[in-house]
Amino acid sequence: MSVAGPDRTSAKLKLAVGAVGIVFGDIGTSPLYAFRETFRGAHHLPIDDMHIFGVLSLIFWSMTIVVSLQYVTILMRADNKGEGGSLALVALLSRHVGKSKHSWLVVILGVAATALFYGDSMITPAISVLSAVEGLTVVDSRLDSLVIPIALVLLIALFVLQKRGTAKVGAMFAPVMGIYFLVLAGLGIWYIVQSPQILWALNPWYAYQFFLTDKWFAFLALGSVVLAVTGAEALYSDMGHFGRGPMRLSWFGFVMPCLLMNYFGQGAMIIGLGDAAAEEAILNPFFYLAPEAYRLPLVILATCATFIASQAVISGAFSITHQAIQLGFVPRLSIRHTSDEHHGQIYIPVINWALMCAVILLVLFFQKSSNLASAYGIAVTGAMTIDTFLMAVLFVSVWKWKWWMAAPVVVLFLIVDGAYFAANLTKFADGGWFPLMIGGIAFTLLTTWSKGRKLMRERMSEFSLPLDIFAKSARSSTARVEGTAIFLDSATAGTPSALLHNIKHNKVLHDRVVVLTVRIADTPYVDPDARVDVMELGDGFYRVTLHYGFMEETNIPQVLDNHRICGGPFDMMKTSFFLSRQTLLSADKPGMMIWREKLFAWMMRNSTTAMEFFGLPTNRVVELGSQVEI
Repeated sequence: MSVAGPDRTSAKLKLAVGAVGIVFGDIGTSPLYAFRETFRGAHHLPIDDMHIFGVLSLIFWSMTIVVSLQYVTILMRADNKGEGGSLALVALLSRHVGKSKHSWLVVILGVAATALFYGDSMITPAISVLSAVEGLTVVDSRLDSLVIPIALVLLIALFVLQKRGTAKVGAMFAPVMGIYFLVLAGLGIWYIVQSPQILWALNPWYAYQFFLTDKWFAFLALGSVVLAVTGAEALYSDMGHFGRGPMRLSWFGFVMPCLLMNYFGQGAMIIGLGDAAAEEAILNPFFYLAPEAYRLPLVILATCATFIASQAVISGAFSITHQAIQLGFVPRLSIRHTSDEHHGQIYIPVINWALMCAVILLVLFFQKSSNLASAYGIAVTGAMTIDTFLMAVLFVSVWKWKWWMAAPVVVLFLIVDGAYFAANLTKFADGGWFPLMIGGIAFTLLTTWSKGRKLMRERMSEFSLPLDIFAKSARSSTARVEGTAIFLDSATAGTPSALLHNIKHNKVLHDRVVVLTVRIADTPYVDPDARVDVMELGDGFYRVTLHYGFMEETNIPQVLDNHRICGGPFDMMKTSFFLSRQTLLSADKPGMMIWREKLFAWMMRNSTTAMEFFGLPTNRVVELGSQVEI
């Protein structure tokens, strides 16, 4: 027993180190552009002590309130069986809220946050890699024409490598990011020692004085200050990979101190320069921290860090899409597992290439990371504000707080997150329209698919015959043939249309008839012992329900091989899988607007077949079509 404590500590430290390499890349690359954009972004600020102290104070307290308090301390307690993120939180809340009249609002908020995440996952690789490569202009201004070509080559290589998975290169992430964060801290400490008065910016009075003096321009500056906390949502989303304990250890014990030392170092450096030198350095203060001889190595290290940060965001897009598919918000897509050991490492080709095209267009359209910064904040602050509303539901419905306890906490975060979101809305015309446009498109697709599936199930259930009644009527009136027939059905009651059409056209039944339904729980994983439910209806008829969590792979043949159910083992060479393929027709009183019906039909036609999604053997599948009015 005496070894258990050290073993647990060692395991926690290993996870904490791994989290540094995978989780904190997004927020870790913010020093490349956050401080710079506050002074030389859409609205320029004077470069003097008052403004530098005020901005640094805002960065410190934003990091403390938003990242440390809201996400790392509070939201990381709201795990759904260990998993975090907006959709996992919505699943957790839905389980406690139930079918109340306001439950739909929780789902809509979660879907909206997910939709905004797709905009974030497009902008993050573009702004991160571009800002790192722009460091070449600090090394030699003549290299300016090479920035965009080099950034595009790196970004294309990043997306091409996705299909190989992160299992092999993942081991390199932690050492590289560890070195990167140590360099951040080292560069910052060098200048803090020379100008220790910069540490007075820890006092919130300087942030208050900034607002008292500049008022409207201080409010607008929030739109750039928030860039220092981008990636906070990713910390919550990636909690399931490392656990809240190791991630908190990484954040408070290593990442946050390194980031703050670098930000304060940038401020100390600018204060120590003359007016002309400060004007030049503020254009790229991160790279000016390094002596001239070390700037090129710093550019290379920063580029590696942004490459890793982009990798983590893209992997996050794959993960959240997989969750959305399982929860019924996205049609079935081809999913490839890139690791035999880690089921969470997946690759979704459609998402990968769509993100790549969007990132390339962003780089070509905006040209500079400063231009992209205007587009970046809205997606991040919008998701943070939505998370605050979901947090309010969490306090009252799940944790059972009294309203007078929950209200002050929620109001604090709404003021902070809402102010950041409002400040970023002023940059709508400068690029803020892009993440909102992407979020609107994603929200429309997600809600259309969810609504369309619901309507289709309702229409099909209206004419569905109870399976037990069908089994009784089919026993004596239909010839039986050797083998097993498995009919996939999305509903847990009634007779699937494929079974009815098989009787109508082929006029035979197999000796063993299994109606199989896959149900996705609102938890990430399901106990393997509770995977299979079997109902025997007599005379060779069975209804089987397979239960999966929204983070699990749905492989039907694998489950059938591992369980002796329905009267004996399944021989795949004597088993046929019957699938229903629906053709949608517009009804006289449609459940959705015509354009949404057409959109749903298009999504349905282009979704991956059930055969591929459920891992069915290709030579044992029969598809039977039917028409459905929605």
